[in-house]
Amino acid sequence: MIDVVLIDGGGANLGSVRYALERLGARVRISVEPAVINSAARVILPGVGAAAVGMARLHELGLVEVIRTLRQPLLGICLGMQLMYESSEEGDVECLGLVPGRVTRLAPRDRITDAPAVRVPHMGWNRLRAVRGHGLLADIDDGAQAYFVHGYAAPVGTATLAIATHGCDFSAVVGDGLRFGAQFHPERSAAVGARLLRNFLSEAIA
Repeated sequence: MIDVVLIDGGGANLGSVRYALERLGARVRISVEPAVINSAARVILPGVGAAAVGMARLHELGLVEVIRTLRQPLLGICLGMQLMYESSEEGDVECLGLVPGRVTRLAPRDRITDAPAVRVPHMGWNRLRAVRGHGLLADIDDGAQAYFVHGYAAPVGTATLAIATHGCDFSAVVGDGLRFGAQFHPERSAAVGARLLRNFLSEAIA
């Protein structure tokens, strides 16, 4: 049984992420204690809401440097993934700096009418397209669908493992060393989400 700590950053999805992991046989704790976080085999940073609020809470809890210096695999989910980037346009806030790039508003516009080209926030199921092979994506078919809820998105870059498209391409899954992120909600993405979480718990990404 692998030991997982969920960082309590105030996200409303903590409970559902915990249950999804427990269904996979993980031992899950929710904590803001640095010693507890550092002792875990895997750490997950869930999150919903705004980047500036999320970073303010991490600073308030004294967890920014704790997260930056983790030596075990870390997975950011939704806002948690966005906070792993260098900065976010949402609130013009400096983030954790674990993944290169800046998160920007997901608001592509029609080139002719300048009207919004797609509905924002992006809510619902969307296809994943792998851009490079990785253990985090093992047994997830190219074109498999996952569930998204977000109004900001990370660019496609060197850390991108899979992309999705909503008006434009954006990073749906990222990986940089032992730092990973899923823009979609694996806890709400049925078999695809369960597989990604199982892969994160496996030795393939350690």
